[in-house]
Amino acid sequence: MADSEIKLITAEEMQSILELEDVQLIDVRTPKEYEGGFIANAQNIDFMSPTFDDDITKLDKDKPVILYCKSGGRSAKCAKKMIDAGFKKIYDLKGGISQWKFAEETQIQ
Repeated sequence: MADSEIKLITAEEMQSILELEDVQLIDVRTPKEYEGGFIANAQNIDFMSPTFDDDITKLDKDKPVILYCKSGGRSAKCAKKMIDAGFKKIYDLKGGISQWKFAEETQIQ
């Protein structure tokens, strides 16, 4: 296995990971999108922000990260950047928050 990996996960898998693992949950949408509803305990780091590369360096690279955006496009690009930055384990929510809303036990605030 490589030192770093990106794993695409479903909303159900993400829910289990949030319950079982100590992970950093990152919402990579814009602050305005974030304000419109986000998954509980998510930290907003805007992928489009000019400070994005600096912002992710403040996270713990050895701790797993779950990324999500609106539909999965930005989080996939973000995951690649995080691998380049030295993060070890990255989960990417397949289909983004649009999939999470329909998960049975939604935690949109």
